[in-house]
Amino acid sequence: MTVAGIINRRDLDFQLFEVLDAEALTQRPRYAEHSRETFAAVLDTATAIAEEKFAPHNRKADEHEPTFDGQRVSMIPEVAEALKAFCEAGFIAAAHDFERGGMQLPVLLTQAAFSLFKGANVGTAAYPFLTIANANVIHRFGSDAQRAKYLGPLLAGRFFGTMALTEPQAGSSLSDITTSATPNPDGTYSIVGNKIFISAGDHELSENIVHLVLARIPGGPPGVKGISLFIVPKFHVDADGSLGARNDVALAGLIHKMGYRGTTSTLLSFGEKGACIGERVGEAHKGLATMFHMMNEARIGVGMGAVMLGYRGYLASLAYAQERPQGRAPTNKNPSEPQLKLIEHADIRRMLLAQKAYVEAGYALCLYCARLVDETKVGADETAIQEAGLLLDLLTPIAKSWPSQWCLEANSLAIQIHGGYGYTREYPVEQYYRDNRLNPIHEGTHGIQALDLLGRKAVMNGGAAMKLFAREAAKTIAEAQSDSALAAYARELQAALDEVATTLQALAPTLTANPTLALANAVLFLEAFGHTVIAWIWLRQALAAQRGLQNGIAADADFYRGKLATCRWFYRWELPKVRQWHELLRSLDDTTLTMPPESF
Repeated sequence: MTVAGIINRRDLDFQLFEVLDAEALTQRPRYAEHSRETFAAVLDTATAIAEEKFAPHNRKADEHEPTFDGQRVSMIPEVAEALKAFCEAGFIAAAHDFERGGMQLPVLLTQAAFSLFKGANVGTAAYPFLTIANANVIHRFGSDAQRAKYLGPLLAGRFFGTMALTEPQAGSSLSDITTSATPNPDGTYSIVGNKIFISAGDHELSENIVHLVLARIPGGPPGVKGISLFIVPKFHVDADGSLGARNDVALAGLIHKMGYRGTTSTLLSFGEKGACIGERVGEAHKGLATMFHMMNEARIGVGMGAVMLGYRGYLASLAYAQERPQGRAPTNKNPSEPQLKLIEHADIRRMLLAQKAYVEAGYALCLYCARLVDETKVGADETAIQEAGLLLDLLTPIAKSWPSQWCLEANSLAIQIHGGYGYTREYPVEQYYRDNRLNPIHEGTHGIQALDLLGRKAVMNGGAAMKLFAREAAKTIAEAQSDSALAAYARELQAALDEVATTLQALAPTLTANPTLALANAVLFLEAFGHTVIAWIWLRQALAAQRGLQNGIAADADFYRGKLATCRWFYRWELPKVRQWHELLRSLDDTTLTMPPESF
């Protein structure tokens, strides 16, 4: 397998250096020791490990999912070998300070590197990426003692981490969790409860597993305001860092999944014997806000995972279409003439264009959000830092949900291009679809992200985040208006932004007076605003492609023309859909509310 099987490296470099100006980050003091050359070296290392250690067992891990014999979880040995290479290369600590053994890389670069692992083998990649998010929470909110005890082993890959939120009776409704945390005289807590669908919740891949667990301290407020966060290790950790006795955390069983089979999905029982001990992280009753630091990172990671599975399917179907002869032109009825390659048929090109539009824009969006994370850390001034955080808050539901919907559609189109072969296990596209089907569900379902976007993010602080996004989009529109080839797209993007503003204005009174009605069709707003954001993302790419055609090397001309053609496709085939979605939103259609449950 070559890197082209995971991603088009030219596209990766285009996004980093021609659209997002990654080199400019080296002017910030934190990243001053880096350069384009060090960034390229990181990507080359990630590529090599992804190709040599992750990709080869992607199918094998799917066909031989982890098993549990009542005592231990077993899985194919290639998973541990891949994770060892990942950890030894320093990728878990890549964004952390040099003093902590990290590379002090921009988040933009770490996310670009991590995308290669997700594309190569999303099941194996889940273990270290959950660990990275876990370590980031402890780094930010843990006490000095907690950081000393857990952070070093996590960043070195000796310990792996999880996030344990969901409970069988509560599902996505975290306000209904019942896991309890009773204070002990020594400052620890006794944890009792059950968690379900905990990814990477048990395995033998590391010395220890550090669970971050949401639970309630008795006497706390009801609902989400009474939730606290706790570190609950599989094995106790002594003050000197050595492992102690097994904690009272039991694996009740593995969950058998449609896809994503290489990652253990677990039902965990805490405190069955009354001896599960945890340590509170952060303030009491503020655990959900603390956990959201991890969840927001995870949501962008989910979007990137969806992108990369869609990207793999796109590249596989592109290669198949370029090689497979089938059929003739509609005007050619002569069976003695040779068949055309699939890619020569217009409908195949339609499906390839759709995939390219979805995956390359989804990739650009997730990397843009990673760039915003960097700005929240090293922005030029306090205003820039606050604005980056506000914009990131608004775009996180889009970064999670838009790729989860449309890059899954790309996987469906990849199967379609393969025809009957695509529905068989002999070709990889069916696995990519199965793996990707999880992404609209976990880390906040499509509907939950829609409620968050319309009910909170789009209207908070008087719509400040939406105004900020409109300001950023206006810069792109102004630049495109001066280019005769792109001016029409600038007008169409402005019209789409106006539609968003009109819809929010129309819904505002109902959001206050009757939020149940106003939010009944929130998914449509998520999709309409998502398509508008992606139209902006494509116009940004088109501007960079135009600059490339004018200033770049001739060998890249086809690449840049491909960007411009795909931008054209999105504006002609996808963006017009938002008008109908906005009309339906503004009509306050109540069909879903008035349909009696007994009539289904």
